Amino acid sequence: MYKHLLGAGLSISLALAALPASAGNCAQRDRVVERLKSKYSESFAGGGLQASRTRSSVVEVWASKETGTFTVILTTPEGMACIVATGTDWHQAHLVDFPEGTES
Repeated sequence: MYKHLLGAGLSISLALAALPASAGNCAQRDRVVERLKSKYSESFAGGGLQASRTRSSVVEVWASKETGTFTVILTTPEGMACIVATGTDWHQAHLVDFPEGTES
């Protein structure tokens, strides 16, 4: 299980590293979220806090079962949200608890 979580974390980290290149894809969070809902039928799928020594941001994944699209956004404390990754063929993973003593 930890291997899967580590892989997902590394994927998101790589996407976040591309943020300056996609800084043109930024707006106030409520505006970005409204567009994801209305244009792509996406809803909040999960997220977490990305903290560094100098700044913290919220990472969110929005996805749609109907369209299969997904979007990863990074939101600053000031409320500015930037799209850092988009894609298709979204599928929801279900976390599995492995019995103690077994490897994932």
